[in-house]
Amino acid sequence: MVAWALALVLAVLVVVVGTNVAVVATTCDDIVTPEEAAGFDADAIVVLGAAVHPDGTPSNMLRDRLDDGIALYQAGAAPKIIMSGDNGTASYNEVAAMKAYAVEHGVPAEDVFCDHAGFSTYESMYRAKHVFGADRIVVATQTYHLYRALYAALGLGMEAVGVPCDYYDYSGQLLRDVREIPARTKDFFKTLFKVPSTFVGDPISLDQSGDVTEE
Repeated sequence: MVAWALALVLAVLVVVVGTNVAVVATTCDDIVTPEEAAGFDADAIVVLGAAVHPDGTPSNMLRDRLDDGIALYQAGAAPKIIMSGDNGTASYNEVAAMKAYAVEHGVPAEDVFCDHAGFSTYESMYRAKHVFGADRIVVATQTYHLYRALYAALGLGMEAVGVPCDYYDYSGQLLRDVREIPARTKDFFKTLFKVPSTFVGDPISLDQSGDVTEE
């Protein structure tokens, strides 16, 4: 029994290490500077959600993602921004706060789309492709997170680059780095089997006003 247990542990380690290496190695060259992303001619910039404070203001990590997404929009990287995050309950709405922040900083409301069902990194990428119809995207998030997001985007058939939003030593980052290891393995297999997101719904064209996604 001990031998079988050791063999199982070894097999799990091989899978986890192998999938993490694959995710990082496949996408490391797709992490680019803002200047390079500005010339990518994307359909949309996808800003991935993070914590929002009870007063509706973005956390430091989310604010940095939003600032980069706004700067990319202003630089002409894409004509639209998709704010993708968690709106799983009526009392918690990341994407409304994200859109409000972008509009306050000069982005026209009609150019900001809300993805209320971006409950995970993989689901945000799946919905960017299959709900919003994006074929080329620029992803704005921190480096540790970009590898997984880009791997899913590329595996789901999009062309994608990512811009890292690392400006501070964020509280709790060690825990995020540890959690990212099994998360990469999980999304490796979700991408392999192209698992649908929790909610798919009707297509939403990026050619219309983003205000249609506010509800």
